[in-house]
Amino acid sequence: MKGVGATIQNFRPYLLMIFLQFGAAGTYIVIMATLNQGQNRYVLIVYRNAVAALVLAPFALFFERKVRPKMTLSVFWKIVLLGFLEPILDQGFGYLGMNMTSATYTSAIMNVLPSVTFIIAWILRMEKVKIVEARSQAKIIGTLVALGGALVMTLYKGPLIPLPWSNPNMDQHNEHSNSSQDNNHWVAGTLLILLACVAWSCFYVLQSITIKTYPADLSLAALICLSGAIQSTAVALVVERHSSGWAVGWDARLFAPLYTGIVSSGLTYYVQGMVMRTRGPVFVTAFNPLCMILVALLASFILHEQIHYGCVIGGTVIAMGLYLVVWGKGKDYEVSGVAEKNSLQELPIRTKFEEDYKLDSSLADGSNITIPSGAHRQTSGK
Repeated sequence: MKGVGATIQNFRPYLLMIFLQFGAAGTYIVIMATLNQGQNRYVLIVYRNAVAALVLAPFALFFERKVRPKMTLSVFWKIVLLGFLEPILDQGFGYLGMNMTSATYTSAIMNVLPSVTFIIAWILRMEKVKIVEARSQAKIIGTLVALGGALVMTLYKGPLIPLPWSNPNMDQHNEHSNSSQDNNHWVAGTLLILLACVAWSCFYVLQSITIKTYPADLSLAALICLSGAIQSTAVALVVERHSSGWAVGWDARLFAPLYTGIVSSGLTYYVQGMVMRTRGPVFVTAFNPLCMILVALLASFILHEQIHYGCVIGGTVIAMGLYLVVWGKGKDYEVSGVAEKNSLQELPIRTKFEEDYKLDSSLADGSNITIPSGAHRQTSGK
């Protein structure tokens, strides 16, 4: 049983990141649907981050009430910047670029994220690269291969794959619509998506830095969402001054803020923070190419779009690049000497009795202990 538990613990970061990609794929479909229904993208950003903050706040207040570090001015400004990078820049540019292109195209372009994050982390010396080492070569080649697979999927369609649940008429309509967009908005939409990708990469890197000085995953995620909601509200009030633009109904305009707020912002920020604490930002972003494959599959089932052979070829190439990057990061993790059993921080669900018992036992046997700042103040006050 112990061996099985250790194996599950070792694979937990991989499973968590794969599950997040399923949630991210659903986000593309939901957002595209609500934008098509006329929802203002700036208002959607406000609702998304407000919902995420409201959902995360109770859990953060309860589970991290004894381990939450003191807020400093440096951490405060990092949280403000994080709220500006992801909710404002990434979501703002990404939604606009998606509206100009398509959900599948956006998810494909976003696959430059691991490469951009790797470059930024390399510049900041958060990623150690030695060309002579196989693990460094795997990360470099893997990011290039994944990017090449995304380009293949984007630029080459190939013949259609006959699927029983697809609708040929719908596919022809989408192709006609996309060809029309190519002439007008495709270039501008691509540039906006790339800007969103750069902002997202900077967010990953800054989040990995902030989590080291503010090691309270739930609280940090809630504060980032709150910061994004406040800043996006200021932007939305300037852009959308009509009350009709803020209206929601019993459709995608209501479901989109709930889904994206809970899954795409709240849950994603929290899980990414846990994994990023020991695995780093490149490991987290290396799983993003999976989202493109999932978006294509979901679009096939839900929107009844047909899949081209170019999608299968590009997805296969991306999977190869993804394996190389993850293999390289796995070797980095082994070399670093960090124990796998400490790869993820558990939620601090312990009673005061258990903490006092552990403290008294440690003092009695003279062992070395590390007392959190909050526990030290409580002990001193007795």
